[in-house]
This record gives sequence, structure tokens and C-alpha cells, in this order.
Amino acid sequence: MANVNSDIETLNSFLRGELSAVETYRQAIGHVETDNVRDQLQGCLQDHEQRVSSLRDRIEKLGGTPSDSSGPWGVFAQLVQAGADALGEKAAVQALEQGEDHGLADYQRDIDKLHGEARRFGRMVLLPAQKQTHERVRLLKKTLH
Repeated sequence: MANVNSDIETLNSFLRGELSAVETYRQAIGHVETDNVRDQLQGCLQDHEQRVSSLRDRIEKLGGTPSDSSGPWGVFAQLVQAGADALGEKAAVQALEQGEDHGLADYQRDIDKLHGEARRFGRMVLLPAQKQTHERVRLLKKTLH
């Protein structure tokens, strides 16, 4: 039971990060004028929304209650993104890349706190998906230089 509670706690931490990412991408997309950039960011948003859905399902299957808020990271992300929005698309994408860096670091740091099937889910689904989204934003940033 301790492992299940620990897994629920770790998965909820990942969920709060994903919710923060969704909030930040939605805000950024609203301030992007270039179609290609907006399309790329929309794809990243959908990636994060998919992880939110997967995490919620996994937490419920373990008998937990999924977080419904990004918590303090969401507030931080909004502040960072608000500053980037005032500086334009390039700054917004740079801020999103920083968020992707943070998300990737969270997964890499905490994935081994999970047990059994939850760990497999983290290693086989969450981490590869986060790496892919991270790379997508990194490449987008390169095109804006």
C-alpha cells in the first residue's frame, strides 16, 4: 500500500507539471502570430494534454484522486510566460523551452520513485513523450534565431 500511495503522489507531481505546461502553452499560443510557430506549439500542447489524460487515468486506476490544479508551478509558469509574451514569439518559445527543460528534469529525477507497472508507464510512455516534446520546442527555437 505504501508503494501505491507513493506512486500516486509521484504521478500527481508529474500531473501538476503537465497541467502547468498546458496552461503555459495555451497562454503562449494566444500571443503567437506566425502560423508555423502556432502550429508547432499547438502540437506540443496536444502532447501535454495527452499526458494529462494518461496520468489522470493511471492515478484513478491506482485508486488515487488526480490533481486538478498545477499548483505553484502554474503561477510561476504564468509569470515567466507573461514576461515572454511582452517580448515576442522568440522569447515565448525560449520560455517554453525552459519549461520543457524543467519537465524533463522532473521526469528524469523522479521516475525511479515509481514501482512496477507505474515505473514502466513512466519509462515507456511519459519520459519518451516528454523528450519528444522537448526536442520539438528546441528545434522550433533554432528556427527563430
